[in-house]
Amino acid sequence: MQSKHSTFNIQRSPFIIGCARRFIVLMAFVIAQCTLFTSHTAAQSQCGIENTAFQGGEFLAYDLYFNWKFVWVKVGSASMSTVTSKFNGQKAFRTSLVTRGNEKLDGVFIMRDTLLSYCSTENLSPLYHRKGALEGKRYYVDELWYTYPNGNCRVKKHAIKADGEHRWDETTYKDCVYDMMSIFLRARNFDASTMKEGDNIPLPITDASSLKNSWMKYRGKETFKIDGTNEKFRCLVFSFIEREDGKNHELIRFYVTDDQNHIPVRLDMFLSFGSAKAFLKGYKGVRSPLTSKIK
Repeated sequence: MQSKHSTFNIQRSPFIIGCARRFIVLMAFVIAQCTLFTSHTAAQSQCGIENTAFQGGEFLAYDLYFNWKFVWVKVGSASMSTVTSKFNGQKAFRTSLVTRGNEKLDGVFIMRDTLLSYCSTENLSPLYHRKGALEGKRYYVDELWYTYPNGNCRVKKHAIKADGEHRWDETTYKDCVYDMMSIFLRARNFDASTMKEGDNIPLPITDASSLKNSWMKYRGKETFKIDGTNEKFRCLVFSFIEREDGKNHELIRFYVTDDQNHIPVRLDMFLSFGSAKAFLKGYKGVRSPLTSKIK
């Protein structure tokens, strides 16, 4: 990484603002995804998955970088925490993601995002999701409530637009759908031992506005060393891909530890105007031994 030894002057421009907006959306998707919530219906159970990867009390911290003229520059930080809580009187995981731009970015574009999800401690099916985002001078909120009537997945949606307008909607899906928080913790529980390189996993994701046609692709295994430390890990590598305008776009490539925890240690984001990265800088409260660490 060159960021520690390089100077960087951010100019106020639509290009930088576009970078920041797209970067935070991608960052939110990957780092942030929630666990799910328990119900007595077959539909909710069907939308769940056994959690073997994390526990209440886990905390992960990341440094965020933009690539600017071949120089990697630190522009902020992100943290994700998971605690055992309750939602509507029932036991649930409460997962939150907070992203913050630093002074280099604040001068041209304020970035303050907070994502929150509640999910089942039993089977990780989504119950509630909220994203509150201050990006530049624009503040907006997305909220989702999940129920599972008659074998379906029903999502109540609430959006507060930047102009203050409130929009409400409700959609019932025959298949399971997820949000940018819940899909990530679900993905952490995939059993890669049954996967072959090139396998695709459908992951439909919704927000308060639309449903995205997206999936994950398994790319095999690689070794990754955390910058500035002596910690090196064997990792599973996945790509998050979205289909738009008749074309497939790889938005994110992420590296998770090849052990029971599946902790994301590196995120590569491919943007139309460049690239961005996030690197793990600290962790605590992990559920299982980090057997992927190479000594």
